[in-house]
Amino acid sequence: MRINVHAGHNPAGKVACGAVGLINESTEARRVKEEVISQLRQLGHTVYDCTVDNGTGQQDVLKKIVAKCNAHIVDLDVSIHFNSGAGDKAGNGRTTGVEVLLYSNASRAYREAEKVCKEVAVLGFKNRGLKYRPNLAVLKNTKSPAMLIECCFVDDKDDVQLYNYQDMASAIVCGITGQRVQESEETGKVEDGEETPTGNKNTLYRVQVGAYSVKSNAENMQKKLREAGFDALLVQA
Repeated sequence: MRINVHAGHNPAGKVACGAVGLINESTEARRVKEEVISQLRQLGHTVYDCTVDNGTGQQDVLKKIVAKCNAHIVDLDVSIHFNSGAGDKAGNGRTTGVEVLLYSNASRAYREAEKVCKEVAVLGFKNRGLKYRPNLAVLKNTKSPAMLIECCFVDDKDDVQLYNYQDMASAIVCGITGQRVQESEETGKVEDGEETPTGNKNTLYRVQVGAYSVKSNAENMQKKLREAGFDALLVQA
């Protein structure tokens, strides 16, 4: 496939930089975008990054995004966003969830959008389904089939605790392509405390499980790893 992908809004700290809650929309949308592009390319797809970082205002950002998207002949335009408006910063035990916006129910992106919602919902987010927004610039003015993904809510504690940008990206990629990037396997089993014979015993290899923008998410993963019997170290990047 040939796919345009972009993160919505300007970068954090600039004008028109998106929603801010327990996490920052612009920052997280860019993390998800980068991971989506990386995974799509690993799977052999052609991907164009149409993100805009220098808009002078909301309309200018949208105009530049549309121009970047329309410069390529693609099968799909994908816009990455995060939602706001849940107002549940304390947490109520329920996620507010994911939704995908389309121009109409006749959109040629309908099938992929529906699958994206389902794949993100598998992670534990409520499936809010497809919404139709014909007045949104990136849906109205792009030439190719387009979808705008609202990954989850920045102001819902339950959404934020569940959210991980790598898992979110994997779900989006699977929804679009039906494919997943395969994790590399170890070449052979090594007993506890045993070094592989081919390695330099003076060299250490670090395996990173995940990177989190919210400390409590990292702490929860550390706890799960320790409960499973692994030594888990939490470091600040």
